[in-house]
Amino acid sequence: MSEPMIDEPEAIPETLRERDQWVCWREEERDGKPTKIPVTPGTGGFASSTDPETWASFGAALDYTETEYADGVGFVFTDDDPIVGIDLDDCRDPETDDIDDRALDVIDRLDSYTEVSPSGTGYHVLITGALPEGRNRRGSVELYDTARFFTVTGDHVERTPTRVVRRQDALTAIHREYVQDTERDTASESEQRDGTDDESTETDTVDADVDVDLEDEDLLEKARNASNGEKFERLWNGNTVGYDSPSEADMALCCLLAFWTGGDRTQMDHLFRQSGLLREKWNEVHYADGSTYGEKTIERAIATTSEFYDPDAGDDATDPHGSSDGVTAGRTPDDADRSRAYLTEKNRLLSERVDELEATLEQKTERIDALEAEIERLTDELEASDREAEQPHEEETGTARETSDDSETASLLSRFLSGRSK
Repeated sequence: MSEPMIDEPEAIPETLRERDQWVCWREEERDGKPTKIPVTPGTGGFASSTDPETWASFGAALDYTETEYADGVGFVFTDDDPIVGIDLDDCRDPETDDIDDRALDVIDRLDSYTEVSPSGTGYHVLITGALPEGRNRRGSVELYDTARFFTVTGDHVERTPTRVVRRQDALTAIHREYVQDTERDTASESEQRDGTDDESTETDTVDADVDVDLEDEDLLEKARNASNGEKFERLWNGNTVGYDSPSEADMALCCLLAFWTGGDRTQMDHLFRQSGLLREKWNEVHYADGSTYGEKTIERAIATTSEFYDPDAGDDATDPHGSSDGVTAGRTPDDADRSRAYLTEKNRLLSERVDELEATLEQKTERIDALEAEIERLTDELEASDREAEQPHEEETGTARETSDDSETASLLSRFLSGRSK
């Protein structure tokens, strides 16, 4: 076994623990490689990710890890739950805790419960959402939402949330960028060998080709007066409503700034620091190459932008990043685009509200169950008390009856003896 038993079961989100979708696993060697085999808690037989009869509650699975037949527990994804698992392999140095940039980017953008994998060399991220259609694996990134079990360690990554959060937009973007067939697949082998990709491509040629040269105040005025100026104003003022996480809002604003500045990194950074979205994280070093979170966000925003503001085109130019996710490039938003963006944001808010109401209902249902159990306990105690109160009365009645019988016997004996003496 490569990882100790779960020391703090409560570290695992209740959203997972409350479901009877748990199996155990043990490590065996298959084809010369260590493989995690799913086993049924309690019996040790082979467990299937498609057979509920081989699953158990979290408590039962955890108890079975105390035996010699299981090394850990695993959660089974099904079509009946909204949970999606993101498996990031070979991205962590267990000795130094260093993380590669790709995994760190995925973890930051998903911003949900994350834990270290049993091997210590990867991460598992758990969110709620719907896995987009298409392939679900590419390189070291795998996405699962059904017919698969995920090993769970409870080794929570401290800087991530302790609960499983809805992250549909982030999941869709990550699936598109890291898993689905995209232009990344057509990149030359030399670029791949050099470790470059769409996220890290230098944009100096963009800066040189697009010379906007607008003062800050002029740029802000144009951005506010554009067709998506309302969106820019909200983000500029620090309003993150409609975004799954602050990181997505940061990315959306940076995409807008990339358009209006012509991809000028210095001006983008200068302007972002004046916005209401600025927080301490902007200056934190988050990547192995020494880049800060802010620098990487700007770099990714520029790489995602394919059109920039052209002063020669007149004042009616419109930022192509008009969609709700802030990363769709090469388009000019019309009324239909804005309508779709509005509906997307509204749907997201409604979904979050439904999740909150479901959680509240669940808490109230648990409270009702607890009260019913308490009522049943008190009823049993009351009945027991009544029985105890009736018992002395029965004993007194029995004693009186015995005394009466004794008196009658004595009277008869007396009359008998009296008759004999005559």
